[in-house]
Amino acid sequence: MKAIFTFITLLLVSMAVFTLPFIAQNAPMREIHGIAIQNMDRSIKPGDNFYLYANGEWIKRTTIPPDRSEVDVFTRLADLSNKRTAGLIEDIAKSNAQPGSSLRKVADLYNSFMDESAIEAKGLAPLRPHLDAIAGIHGKRELARHLGETLRADVDALNNTNFHTPNLFGLWVAPGFHDSEAYTSYLLQGGLELPDREYYLSDSEHMRELRAKYQTHIAAMMKFAGFSDSDARASHVIELEHAIAQSHRSLAENEDIHKADNTWGRDDFAKNAPGLDWDEYFAGAGLSHISRFIVWQPEAFKGESALVASTPLDTWKDWLAFHLVEEYTDALPKSLADERFAFFGKELLGAQQQRPRWQRAVMVVNRSLGDVVGKVYAQKYFSPQAKAQAEDMVSKLIANFHQRIEALTWMNPSTRAEAETKLAALYVGVGYPETWQDYSNYEVKPGDIFGNLWRGSLARYQREVARLGKAIDRKEWSMTPQTVNAVNLPLQNALNFPAAILQPPFYDPKAPPAVNYGAIGSIMGHEISHTFDTEGSTFDAKGQLRNWWTPEDLKHFEASTAALAAQYDTYKPFPDLSVNGKQTLAEDIADLAGISAAYDGFHATLAGKPAPTQSGFTGDQQFFIAFGQNWGTNIRDEALRERVLTDPHAPGEYRAETVRNVDAWYKAFDVKPEEALYLPTDKRVVIW
Repeated sequence: MKAIFTFITLLLVSMAVFTLPFIAQNAPMREIHGIAIQNMDRSIKPGDNFYLYANGEWIKRTTIPPDRSEVDVFTRLADLSNKRTAGLIEDIAKSNAQPGSSLRKVADLYNSFMDESAIEAKGLAPLRPHLDAIAGIHGKRELARHLGETLRADVDALNNTNFHTPNLFGLWVAPGFHDSEAYTSYLLQGGLELPDREYYLSDSEHMRELRAKYQTHIAAMMKFAGFSDSDARASHVIELEHAIAQSHRSLAENEDIHKADNTWGRDDFAKNAPGLDWDEYFAGAGLSHISRFIVWQPEAFKGESALVASTPLDTWKDWLAFHLVEEYTDALPKSLADERFAFFGKELLGAQQQRPRWQRAVMVVNRSLGDVVGKVYAQKYFSPQAKAQAEDMVSKLIANFHQRIEALTWMNPSTRAEAETKLAALYVGVGYPETWQDYSNYEVKPGDIFGNLWRGSLARYQREVARLGKAIDRKEWSMTPQTVNAVNLPLQNALNFPAAILQPPFYDPKAPPAVNYGAIGSIMGHEISHTFDTEGSTFDAKGQLRNWWTPEDLKHFEASTAALAAQYDTYKPFPDLSVNGKQTLAEDIADLAGISAAYDGFHATLAGKPAPTQSGFTGDQQFFIAFGQNWGTNIRDEALRERVLTDPHAPGEYRAETVRNVDAWYKAFDVKPEEALYLPTDKRVVIW
């Protein structure tokens, strides 16, 4: 994730655990308190294509707006949250709040972003001092210090889809792998502008064409910024990024937590990754006082440090200048923003026009001052009754998960006891955090959008650095209340369910339990299940990296998860591109365990009584259809390719087909062996 909020950041930002983009519906939807029967294509057998059975008619009648790369069936809720947030921000902007207050910062940030005429009038002037600083670098020692000064807290190893930053490296501050009581510094690979290393390394025709267009884009941006010989500079920049990509670890490899467990002392950097003047780098980053770091991808640090030594200084200066311009396009003249969108929006993701500026302004405010708006959002749109109802539902699902663990026949008592302890210690945050972010170190000035973005990124970095070595807050949130999403935080052994997702169509107090448990229940179960996925299962009840499995249990778990990964490897959204089952495994485990736990939770509500029907559909059928309708998506081919390559989630079609591993689904729809999704009993993966 980028430190500054350019278009591509806003468009691509997604959460690792449950991805819900802000996208618009083509037509208003009538109020429904149950499954959306009009979205189904009942001409398709559920056992042949359950995804189209649940969503086919919606997919047929729904077009993708020109400013979007995809739309999906929960769009109405995401757009509702976005519009509500915009309304709150506009009200705050009109409130004439006290200068220096958090509310005034929101108003000044929003207004400065919306003042396009002022941005055009200033031209490139705000950028010039920073470009001059880059031009003034006269040696590799000065380069190292400047690279350190660009370090930002813009990565999250466990909750982002991408594991790179446009800066050389990225800082993540989180509980330590082996000291879960204090915040520790993690360093992650960086240096790339394209979404993933495969965009540089793949030899497919599509990727070769995309790289050629990217090089043209680099040249155009350099030319806009006033650089001569822009074509030659662009060639050198992309050659450097290609070399950086060769040192990067893949997303699938990043899912292996044990490969990330590398603690380096300060002296280890020069020994393990020679080439960069590390003392100067850490001095520039303000980290000279930190003695130990967890280095997530040692091979990338070795490779990128060597490139600092071997690559000409002028190439590094061009690379720095290009990335600087890219990061600030929304605060610069429209010609630069349009050029960036032409590549990253159109070529990379297939969108046809820019998002409205007010929407981008909302995203900027949410990112820079999200808790200020979130506190107002929660007060207005999330009642104590809604909070209590959601907490009750989560608690029932956790209780059900306890029962599932107790019933596992393959798990030894010692492993079971550890799992039960971890589940009992799980913190569940519902609606909004118990403490709010303090933005007192962030100076926002009226009419200074460039400076506001620059200072916002730096203020966040400084807040993160200030936490290093301090006691952790296990109840800390990673999302704002207005976010339509949910997350599991394994290093805190915690869950967050923001207010914005806890409303229709995901949770509807007027809908029958079958639908609520199939929709929001499966999401809640998904997040609970992350506690025991391939990542979560490596951490104990305190969030400490520790093997709490017996050898026999671990062998069984790994065999089951390998079978699930192999199943997803067979899914091919394009003839030349398959889902990577290893890359999506943690999410696939959570989908499977989540729907299983939610199904049991739904039946627990019935107390042995039959569920009410809806238009002839039984309770079990409603449950599974509601789950399938979570995933209906219309997505452009370009965006789908990007999703497959860079997202730890499988595409929606295959997430819906998780049902083929659940015995109750076969009975609910009378699925026959000759149907496409049918799996023999011994091939259905059961983990939790």
